[in-house]
Amino acid sequence: MRIIAGSLRGRRLNPPANLPVRPTTDMARESLFNILNNYVDFEDCSVMDLFAGTGAVSLEFVSRGAREVTSIDINAACTDYMKRETERLGVNNMHVVRADVFDLLRRANRRFDIVFADPPYALEGLEKLPDMVFESGVLSDDGIFILEHPRDYSFSEHPHFWQHRNYGKVNFTFFANKLEE
Repeated sequence: MRIIAGSLRGRRLNPPANLPVRPTTDMARESLFNILNNYVDFEDCSVMDLFAGTGAVSLEFVSRGAREVTSIDINAACTDYMKRETERLGVNNMHVVRADVFDLLRRANRRFDIVFADPPYALEGLEKLPDMVFESGVLSDDGIFILEHPRDYSFSEHPHFWQHRNYGKVNFTFFANKLEE
């Protein structure tokens, strides 16, 4: 795994084999950020990464100049690894938080420009995640929510649905508070 672009471009991430994660592939991350490049000024945005796992997506946002990134995962091994990587890479604007995503969304008191979620594909209640994000108020008025999910989910009927992209087994659905006309 490597960081695709930006100030940390080419830096390798070598998470321990025992982490309970399914990292977003380099190709899928590159495709995701190619899409976002058309809509986002990374230097002005704050990002929340839910189910952050290895932190690869978070670090990609940091590398591209995001003002701040908050990475959430419930697994202590994942958060410990992310903290070690931020230190190794000299990153000071990525905050790693060990928390249950669903509890955090229920008590959220901050807003973010981008919320990215890559939950376990077998997660019970995955289909409810977009509603939870929008009901929590964690997304800014002009914010974008991106959900990575398996192909057997379709969110095209969701009121905040914006677009869907498929990269092999990886699917990204984009949601927005304010949809472009």
